Amino acid sequence: MTGTLIPEEVSTRLERIAMLAREDPERSFLSLAHHIDVDLLRDAFRRTRKSGAVGVDGETAAEYEKDLDKRLEDLEGRFKSGSYYAPPVRRTYIPKGDGKTKRPIGIPSFEDKVLQRAVTMVLEAVYEEDFVDCSYGSRPGRSAHDALGALWGGLMEMGGGWVLELDIKSYFDTLEHSRLREILDRRVRDGVIRRAIDKWLTAGVWEAGRVSHPTTGTPQGGVVSPLMANVYLHEVLDVWFAKDVKPRLRGRGFMVRYVDDAVLVFSNEADAREAKDVLAKRFSQYGLSLHPDKTCLIEFRPDRPGGDRKSGPRSFDFLGFTHHWGRGRKGRWVVKRKTAGSRMCRTLKRLNRWCRKHRHHPVVWQHERLSRALRGWDNYYGYASNQRALKTLRYRLTRVWRKWLSRRTRGAPITWDRFNRLLARFPLPAPAVHRRGWSLAANPSC
Repeated sequence: MTGTLIPEEVSTRLERIAMLAREDPERSFLSLAHHIDVDLLRDAFRRTRKSGAVGVDGETAAEYEKDLDKRLEDLEGRFKSGSYYAPPVRRTYIPKGDGKTKRPIGIPSFEDKVLQRAVTMVLEAVYEEDFVDCSYGSRPGRSAHDALGALWGGLMEMGGGWVLELDIKSYFDTLEHSRLREILDRRVRDGVIRRAIDKWLTAGVWEAGRVSHPTTGTPQGGVVSPLMANVYLHEVLDVWFAKDVKPRLRGRGFMVRYVDDAVLVFSNEADAREAKDVLAKRFSQYGLSLHPDKTCLIEFRPDRPGGDRKSGPRSFDFLGFTHHWGRGRKGRWVVKRKTAGSRMCRTLKRLNRWCRKHRHHPVVWQHERLSRALRGWDNYYGYASNQRALKTLRYRLTRVWRKWLSRRTRGAPITWDRFNRLLARFPLPAPAVHRRGWSLAANPSC
């Protein structure tokens, strides 16, 4: 097509929306759908992951791309005329962090992903001006490591405190549609976009040959779902903590949130206990509830001689890491992080299943993929204080790999001498430290 906008020009249009939202925090946008044209849809197609699982229609990204221009023109017309039909999402399950339960994931069709991406791009331009700094999950330019760095910096500055670890029970499944619509009304009243959001919320879930229509929640796995989750918790938790909780604190306090995982830190025990009691009531007003076993309050302070630290848990988990106090290189107390036990167990089980399934593949092929998995593990867990876990994973992996290579035939198992010669030829990558705690320190502002 002629006259196609380049991504930089699309970004300029979105920046214009962001500027209007920034200039008037109370502004309610009545007309946004005209920004979603073929050019923006094409940019949304470019940003949509092409290797993801297919939806209920079975169409892949390569098939959709064959006649892309006409497909996008047709999609724009159906979206703006209101005739767009949101297909149900295909439900699958992935293991949770504890390795015992599974999390439901909804997989939209590819065309639905493209349209959701386009709507998300426009809505992000509005809501990124509203979101506070302590929110990190599923936001442009922010990552889990940024959240971990902010938490580390706040804990080090306060010297520890009372940590309230939040776990919202089935958050994506219990989010109330009526409440979400009320929250969206304050900023976005464009009828075309709101009609599309309602269709996605009520599209239904396809599972085992049947379609069900839940009355609450937004399917976890959809492109627009993380933004809806952030908009909801921004009102329920972030704004409430900044405007109602912090002004009443006797001591200091801050919060770090990554989508539905949050940690609240207080310097005063009474503040922490009052916040925990009020928080349950606050969540119940919006149809949410805290997990009774995973939501806990602990005193997170370094052990000092003659101190009055109470007995109880001395660590907490957040974003796959167990946070605990330890001595630094200069002998000072510092917050350290190590891979949470549940994450380590889940990874080892997954590697064991993989080695068993692919034990008859060529060794060079197995080595290349196992090395890739270890490098990906290091990219996330490669903190200086976590080197023991990095080494432990490799130690356990070598034993799992040898076990399943030994079962390629019915003969005697591979001896360690022979396996060590194989490792010398195909060495696994050494543990790599990519991050240090102090390099990511940041003071959260809410």
